[in-house]
Amino acid sequence: MDDSTIDPALGQRVRRIGAIALGAALLIAALGVGLRLYQGREVTRWTEQQSVPAVSLATIKAGGAALEIVLPGTIRAFIDAPINARVNGYLKRWWVDIGAPVKTGQVLAEIESPELDQQLLQAEADLATARANMQLAGVTAGRWTRMRASDAVSQQEADEKSGDFAAKQAIVAAAQANVARLKATTQFKTLVAPFAGVVTARRTDIGALINAGSANGQELFRVTDSRRVRVYVDVPQSYAALIRKGAVAELRVPERPERAFPARVTDSSQAISESSRTMLVQLEADNPNGVLLPGSYVDVHFAPAERGAAVLRLPVSALIFRREGLRVAVLGAGGKASFRAVQLGRDFGTEIEVVAGLAAGDQVIDNPPDSLSDGDAVRVVTAAARGPGG
Repeated sequence: MDDSTIDPALGQRVRRIGAIALGAALLIAALGVGLRLYQGREVTRWTEQQSVPAVSLATIKAGGAALEIVLPGTIRAFIDAPINARVNGYLKRWWVDIGAPVKTGQVLAEIESPELDQQLLQAEADLATARANMQLAGVTAGRWTRMRASDAVSQQEADEKSGDFAAKQAIVAAAQANVARLKATTQFKTLVAPFAGVVTARRTDIGALINAGSANGQELFRVTDSRRVRVYVDVPQSYAALIRKGAVAELRVPERPERAFPARVTDSSQAISESSRTMLVQLEADNPNGVLLPGSYVDVHFAPAERGAAVLRLPVSALIFRREGLRVAVLGAGGKASFRAVQLGRDFGTEIEVVAGLAAGDQVIDNPPDSLSDGDAVRVVTAAARGPGG
């Protein structure tokens, strides 16, 4: 076909269609390249986000200005005395057993001490001999004194007789003191209660060998007066400044959970034990009916004390243990984690009290990852967004 026979309008239409098709192809190619670049940037951004640990923030609660301190204690009798023997011998008889109430001076037991009896007899015989010698020396000294007045004897001889009489008087005084000592010792053959109370222990029986003293001899009886009791409590160092002399408290024993017994702080050691980091505190309470038994365990409820606004409560899951010790991760400037040392107070099970190391406005990270280090960037998400696996 001859070119002259082609319709010029048709050729122009074909060229227009070709141009449109070429433009569409170029546009599609440009869109494809742009989409790939956008997807690449999104993948890069997503990868960077995933490399930053996702964390959630813990809920911080005010610890409260008032604090009731509950600590374990031990009840002791106001007066508690072991009864030991002062003489050697054998137990002749006993009159009271455990649980028996006794009065001051009441006889508890009698000891048979034949050796002591013989020592007393010998001392009395020695005293009689010394008195006889003293009387003879006195008569002799008087006679020689009269003879010296008539110059029948020398002054030296008269002085010797007078000196012998004085020496015999001193021997008599020593013998009298020895007899008095042994007589006083024999009174300890009878064991008596030193005060009114209850016999809480009897550790001897008839015929038992008795050794004198508390070092070599055993405790024979124990007498306590528990009409008033002392309670001893080891107060942790963090609470030591809150317990003051005169502070009121309540005592609760496991066997009587419905009843509270009033008590009052009377003294404290005023020092912190290096081994336990606690201060020993003493309380006193009336016990007229003997309900509080010496040696019992007791919960001591100290009256609420002011703690200050710095006391906070955190979930225990916010705590993390590192080589340096107990730490809490806080969200710092620029979204970076910062670890802080904290001092803990009371443990409430799922929550724990923080008495130092945090402020009310701090953002504490809950369940911080083990791999998290100080200064690492983190991103905050809600617990739901983290999912079960965090």
